[in-house]
Amino acid sequence: MSSQSDLQKLLTWLSPAFPVGAFAWSAGMESAIANRTVHDRETTQQWVGGVLTHGGLRTDAILLAQAYRAANDPADLQELADLCLALTPARERHEETTITGASFAAATRAWPTPLPAQLPQPCPYPIAVGAIAASHTIALDATLLSYLTATVHGQVSVAVRLVPIGQSDGLTIMAALEPAIAATAFLCQHAARDDIGAVAYAVDIAQMSHETLTTRIFRS
Repeated sequence: MSSQSDLQKLLTWLSPAFPVGAFAWSAGMESAIANRTVHDRETTQQWVGGVLTHGGLRTDAILLAQAYRAANDPADLQELADLCLALTPARERHEETTITGASFAAATRAWPTPLPAQLPQPCPYPIAVGAIAASHTIALDATLLSYLTATVHGQVSVAVRLVPIGQSDGLTIMAALEPAIAATAFLCQHAARDDIGAVAYAVDIAQMSHETLTTRIFRS
């Protein structure tokens, strides 16, 4: 069970107010909104739920768990970082995960630990979160649940602002996805690297096509 101090760290580190700049990225959702694949509450929930259970978010969560266990092994962390980037399908998505990862590592130095110096360069966001949480001995299950919840909420926030679907529909989606978030967190906690695999191809294509949009609000 996580201590009160651990929960405080997770709430701070994965808050939208934490200075990693996550609000500036949409992970391809802006493209999906532009082409009307995502256009209301139902399609937003389908999109975000697909990313969570079949897409890159599930992959990132497995890599986070692996990085948590490899926190004291710089060579293994480098291998995980390389794998994470190799599985990143789009240039903008590559920038998103490395920029937010670097920002997360820099910002968490306010909570002293010797680990950040051992992080790979560049360091993808899920690798940084997993390794730094381990360095503070924060429970893996709580870290995964917090990471997935925060990422899902970030995706829903994009739709609230850009579709727009409104706050009430956004909250309905967040509530509806709680069981899937918990189940994915449990799965990823116990998954091996061989369990990595994603089939959310529409999301990958949306990430790749984002840079071709005439008007862009988000960076990915």
